[in-house]
Amino acid sequence: MKTSVSKKNNMSKPLILVTNDDGITSKGIRELVNIASQLGEVFVVAPDSPQSGMGHAITVDKTLHVKKSHIFEGIASYECSGTPADCVKLAKHHFLKGKKIDLVLSGINHGNNASLSVIYSGTMSAAVEAAIEGIPAIGFSLDQFGYDIDFSHTRSYAATIISKVLNDGLPKHMALNVNFPKISDEEIKGIKVVRQTNGYWNEEFDERVSPSGRPYFWMGGEFVNREPEATDNDIWALENNYVAVVPVHYDRTDYQSLEKLGEQFFSK
Repeated sequence: MKTSVSKKNNMSKPLILVTNDDGITSKGIRELVNIASQLGEVFVVAPDSPQSGMGHAITVDKTLHVKKSHIFEGIASYECSGTPADCVKLAKHHFLKGKKIDLVLSGINHGNNASLSVIYSGTMSAAVEAAIEGIPAIGFSLDQFGYDIDFSHTRSYAATIISKVLNDGLPKHMALNVNFPKISDEEIKGIKVVRQTNGYWNEEFDERVSPSGRPYFWMGGEFVNREPEATDNDIWALENNYVAVVPVHYDRTDYQSLEKLGEQFFSK
């Protein structure tokens, strides 16, 4: 399957790969494609169906199906049966093989990916996959759910952040986790570079019975903020109407405990 990236345009504009986890037909990715197309040449590889909560899953035990999409007029686009991480891998190693991808964008997700949600998020896992490959990447999410939510207040801030990264780059293997506050009568106050909130999900499982009599479970629950008084994290930023930007790295080593743990287990 050949790509249709223009060599002429690719020489004069940055090449931007766009993906998401809500699926190629979602409103959020349409918004992101529109913003990115003003700043570079856009190439889209996105899931053909919703992949929320897939984390960094990749497809290893079944086939991947990909077909060309015509959703975005004038933009080369493909829809994939796999996960967001699959989409980034396919784009880099197949569709855009031999080409320099200047930036990977993922989103805009319907719902925030602040705090611990960054681990479960397919949106952010696509960005992290790009960072693993050494490509600057940004995951965008909006703190609001719904099929037809209003993204208009995110556009100028998304464009500003994308432009900044295109111009100045990012440290190698870093991705940005960007969360926009929900739309309100109050204008967004600005952008805050903050840390991830220390919190967790308190899950509840609702046991139900299907029409055929087969029991099943529906997972729900609520987010618990372990540090509600803190003013330097992403949950605080969203609650106070700021765009929250968290630098993210795929290396999950707890360096503070490394030496202590080594002495505890392996000291003579």
